[in-house]
Amino acid sequence: MRDRKAAAEKAKKLVSKMTVLEKAAQLKYDAAPVERLGVPAYNYWNEALHGVARAGTATMFPQAIGMAAVFDEELMEKIGDVIATEGRAKYNAYAAHNDRDIYKGLTFWSPNVNIFRDPRWGRGHETYGEDPYLTSRLGVGFVKGLQGDGEVMKAAACAKHFAVHSGPEDLRHEFNAEVTQKDMWETYLPAFEALVKEAKVESVMGAYNRTNGEPCCGSKTLICDILRDKWGFEGHFTSDCWAIRDFHENHHVTENAKESAALALKNGCDVNCGNTYLHLMAAYEKGLVTEEEITTAAERLMTTRFLLGLFDGSEYDEIPYEAVECKEHVELAIDTARKSIVLLKNNGILPLKKEQLKTVGVVGPNADSRIALIGNYHGTSSRYITVLEGIQDEAGDDVRVLYSEGCHLYKDRVESLAWRQDRISEAVTVAEHSDVTIVCVGLDETMEGEELDTGNMVGSGDKADLSLPEVQQELLKAVTSVGKPVIVVLMTGSAMDMQFAQEHADALLQAWYPGARGGKAVADILFGKCSPSGKLPITFYRDLEGMPEFTDYSMKGRTYRYMEREALYPFGYGLSYGNIRVKSAEFAETPKADCDVQVKAVVSNDSELECEDVVQVYIKNLESANAVPNTSLCSFKRIKFTAWEEKEVTLTISAKAFEAVNEKGERYRDSNSFMLYVGCSQPDERSAALTGKRPVELAICL
Repeated sequence: MRDRKAAAEKAKKLVSKMTVLEKAAQLKYDAAPVERLGVPAYNYWNEALHGVARAGTATMFPQAIGMAAVFDEELMEKIGDVIATEGRAKYNAYAAHNDRDIYKGLTFWSPNVNIFRDPRWGRGHETYGEDPYLTSRLGVGFVKGLQGDGEVMKAAACAKHFAVHSGPEDLRHEFNAEVTQKDMWETYLPAFEALVKEAKVESVMGAYNRTNGEPCCGSKTLICDILRDKWGFEGHFTSDCWAIRDFHENHHVTENAKESAALALKNGCDVNCGNTYLHLMAAYEKGLVTEEEITTAAERLMTTRFLLGLFDGSEYDEIPYEAVECKEHVELAIDTARKSIVLLKNNGILPLKKEQLKTVGVVGPNADSRIALIGNYHGTSSRYITVLEGIQDEAGDDVRVLYSEGCHLYKDRVESLAWRQDRISEAVTVAEHSDVTIVCVGLDETMEGEELDTGNMVGSGDKADLSLPEVQQELLKAVTSVGKPVIVVLMTGSAMDMQFAQEHADALLQAWYPGARGGKAVADILFGKCSPSGKLPITFYRDLEGMPEFTDYSMKGRTYRYMEREALYPFGYGLSYGNIRVKSAEFAETPKADCDVQVKAVVSNDSELECEDVVQVYIKNLESANAVPNTSLCSFKRIKFTAWEEKEVTLTISAKAFEAVNEKGERYRDSNSFMLYVGCSQPDERSAALTGKRPVELAICL
């Protein structure tokens, strides 16, 4: 177990030897060296959203939203450990060459545990979805894997963006997210609290926006009162990049850079991603900050570096460069991609049987797109496998694969001098000559993502609506009108309006941004080398009708817990080639008030296929006026089955699941009567209609 107290004492001793200028220079993300004390330069800015990012070759896992679709906390811990291993291998190699550049340190600004509250938000695919419980569990697993449990921290994780942050992207530098205390503590804060209290996350990053009037990177309420005082956070706090500059330039809560630097530092922001802390010494000389405040921040940052063993060495110093993108890591990434794919519709056409096929058509702008594999905040792979390439590899020599781009991702023509929709006749021809056509549509990081900034270098952002680009809609209609079987592979990081595909396609797969070799995973699912087992970590709405304004941070009408309309595809939904069902469920022992509750469920695979599925438990509070309107996920477990296998699984429901949050943001149990639903989906009517199954119900009275 790590000894934070000893690391803090070492940090305090080291910092005491620094001048005030040297201490202030440690508070920039690109911390200056203090050569006389043997302190090398260090850059705190590194990214590891789904693999070590932006510093060359690394194993690339599916985008975060895809990893969330696996519903597997243990797998997230394995992924975090792999990323930390590769991060150490790269750090060791770079440091040996005295390369202390950006993206080459061991402080990773991941995971993003913001709540994907609105399907229009461009950065939602960086998150673990719309549910605070799922986000908490997956985030805890990822952080534990990344940081390790040894005496020395393997890598330092960062929970971001604290707090109440999920768009709009184009307003983020000036926006004030107004949120009730109930919504804050019921939805927006639980994941951060879990990462701080359970996973002991080493760092927290503030958001760009203000929350209830306070800029998040200088908020006394968020940083001092909640994070440090209420939750006991002991790590360091970092600003989002150039967010402190927004204090005076966009939020107008300060007059100038000196005041902004002072506001951030005094309220506990230890490191500035940006350049506003270049004004700290001027703020110090004007009496806006004290040397003690500068010292405290420097000590926190040095404590992290001591915990990482950057001064005393560690067992991780021996991790060789060969660990980067090794065979085992790549296989884990491909397997994660397979498990992340969600089967949304299947009329029986899947899995495809090669012996029954002569020709397969593959069309669409994402069919042979590398960009559609990678999401954002990604590293570089030594090899990419697109969906087209995955299908070609799997089809082999016996099945002819015809290909057409079909249309541009969003422009009205592929060739600038050609007629509008210059590839659509080719796509139709491919469909006419194929036994089945696989249409790969969707978006990529150039269409949904972060606002243009110096980090991403792409002009992407939020979606205006849930529709596919018009040219892709026309492509889908043209191919389905041929009258032959059509399978749609949707590659996005967010929910889309797929009503046309639901009505006209024979099958529909949600493949997310599946990682560098994601095309192999898609092909494996299509041809039945494995059964799909992903579950939606977000709601697929039919459209935006009745959806609150994007700038409205109220949860009313949003996500499965609060929505009032029927979903197209509900949260937690996903089909299988097998036939897995929960046969029965009972309490392991008589439930007691204010204690965790254990449920034993008998789950069977009534098919001849080996497959996996996710058993989910939802809770409905039957009495409290403070309860969420619908049900809430409160436990889940991924299970692997052989053919015709039956298993008994025990699921634990935390005592917190029986609590409600009142208008003051206070959490407590104010009800004795609850209903638990144990199944492989939500207990809503739409899930029942799509799956043909209903969860087992368990009444509980505490």
